[in-house]
Amino acid sequence: MSLRGNCWDNAVAESFFSTLEFEGPHDATWRTVADAAPALFDFIEGYYNARRLHSTNDYRSPNQTEADWHSWVPAA
Repeated sequence: MSLRGNCWDNAVAESFFSTLEFEGPHDATWRTVADAAPALFDFIEGYYNARRLHSTNDYRSPNQTEADWHSWVPAA
């Protein structure tokens, strides 16, 4: 859609949905969004943010990257 780094660059979202498709929950078929929400929440918060290593974050999990950032930023 646009150049890399531009606000219209959706590479991050495409990467997430690819990961969700290949590494996400496969053992269920949901009829509604409400039925899928708990399993998707468990995947995102229990695996994707907590344990999965991301090359963009120097091969650290998003939770670890955020914790490091909070310990570095001085309190306001």
